[in-house]
This record gives sequence, structure tokens and C-alpha cells, in this order.
Amino acid sequence: MATRLEVVEPANPPPVWAALRNEAERASREEPALASLLNSVILAHDGLADALSYQMARKLGDQELRAMSAREFAQEAFAADPGIVAAAEADLKAVFERDPACKGYVQPFLFFKGFMALQTYRVGHWMWSHGRYTLAFYLQSRISEVFQVDIHPAAQLGSGIFVDHGTGIVIGETAVVGDDCTIYQGVTLGGTSLARGFKRHPTLGRGVIIGAGAQVLGNFTVGDAAKIGSNAVVVKEVPAGATAVGNPARVLLREDQQRREETAAKLGFSAYGLSPDDNDPLSLALHGLIDHAAAQERRINELTEALQRVGIEVAAETQIADSPRRLDRLVD
Repeated sequence: MATRLEVVEPANPPPVWAALRNEAERASREEPALASLLNSVILAHDGLADALSYQMARKLGDQELRAMSAREFAQEAFAADPGIVAAAEADLKAVFERDPACKGYVQPFLFFKGFMALQTYRVGHWMWSHGRYTLAFYLQSRISEVFQVDIHPAAQLGSGIFVDHGTGIVIGETAVVGDDCTIYQGVTLGGTSLARGFKRHPTLGRGVIIGAGAQVLGNFTVGDAAKIGSNAVVVKEVPAGATAVGNPARVLLREDQQRREETAAKLGFSAYGLSPDDNDPLSLALHGLIDHAAAQERRINELTEALQRVGIEVAAETQIADSPRRLDRLVD
């Protein structure tokens, strides 16, 4: 019997296939009802490529493309390009390292549709690269139907990518996604041009994070390690290390972020577009400015009263158009 192998440190996980098998053996003992599933998908195979092709076929097979045929196509791609399996391994590591809800490798391998959608795309992309466009489009269609993720087979995706949840993600034909990117549900990497034969979609650098619901539209670059906030609409370049938030997106440059963070406490808003109470950063900024103006008004009134007490006349104050409380309600 194999020795139990614990995945303890996300920053330094053990070999993926060894960990995956070990977790499957333990899970089959703990949940006998799933022992057959774990055996057929993982334990009956000699390596990650075999198990992955079986799982892919099990998920995608239908009346038009039987599971056996789907598996043969996957195995053909894996044999011709071992980099596909290496990328799948990097993707599994990425899920475990970046998803605090992930308990190990079995969980994404069996149950995470974002992971399986990504692996099916890789086979479809290999087919596309070898001129087998109809089969590539068929796999794209099946990915969309089964996993609710739509990735054009011509798109270029790196390795170590974490597609979290997956539902509603759309990645267009000429999009490029660098290594180690993280993409959350509802994200669109879309085009803004109808011209054929030209690059129409964005290019993501290495380590980019795109929050849920964000729309990145057009042919421009999002630089390495940039962050795009949830529901942002980005239509222009985002420099490396910068953060883009809002609609239309406002870009916060890395060199400005520390200064803005230092003033955030005074103005009452989050420089990173993220706040503990989930308020919009622009709304928080306006509330902060309103509070600041109200505090200044109170101070002026105190000074005016002090001057009047010592006999110095002060002209009547100008009527303020709106009270701070009403302005707060308008911002909300």
C-alpha cells in the first residue's frame, strides 16, 4: 500500500502525479461510493497524460463524438506535443497554490470545470495549429456547452493558468494570455474591431490577475503582474504592475499606489480599488472629500463664533447649496 503523501506547503508541492494518485487512494478508502470513479479516472492509469485523456473523454463524449474517439484525439495531441501535459501539470499546481478553497489535486482534476475547460482548449489549440479547424471548433463548442467557458482554439494561452469557477469566461480568437495568469468568472477578453486577419483582442503579460466580470476589450497589452478589478471595463493599455478599476477603467500606476495608500486614511478610500466593505473606490473618495469639506466648514464656524465673541464682525456666510448628508446620499 502506498504511503500517504500530504500536500502541506502550497509554495513547494510534491510531484503532481504522485500527489494526485496518493490523494485518490486515500479518498477511495474514505468514500467507498466514489472508489470506482477514482479508480477509473486516476488510479487505473500510469501517468497524468493517460488519466487526463480519460477524464476529458468522460466529460466531453456525446452522440456525435464518442468518448473513445475523444480520448484518441487527446492522446494524439499529448503524444505529439508533451508540452500540453506539462502545461496541465502547471495548471494543477496553479489551482492548488492560488485557491485557498482547494484541498489538493484531486479536487480540481475531478470537479473544477475551469481546469478541464482549459485542458480541452489545449487539445483544440493543437488541432487548430495542425489545420484541423472543424474538430477544433467542435471541441470549442463542447467546452462551451459542458463547462460554460468559451475559448477560441486559435487563442494563445500559456501555462500555470488558474481559471477560477470558469462560468461565463470568453477568450477571443487573437487573444494572448501569458504564463501564471489568474482569470475569474465572467471575464471577457474581447475585440472591438470587425476586421478579419488582424489582431483584435488583448495580450496579457505574465502573472496578470483579472477579477470577476471584468471586460478587457481591444488590441492592447496588459503588462506583467498587472491587476484588473472586478467588473472593470478596460479599453486601453495597462502598464506592468499597475491596477485598473472602474468603468471606464482608471489605471493606478505602481509608483503612485504607495502614495495613494498613505493618503487613503485621510480621504477614506481604497487606493487599490479594494475595500473591506466592498464600496466602489470612487464613491469612497467622494465620501471622503465630502467629510473633509464638512470638517472644514465646522472649523470655520468655530473660528467665526470666536471672532464674534471678541467683537469682530464677520460677513454672513454664503449659503451652501447642499448639506454634507444630502451629498452623501447622492453619491450612494
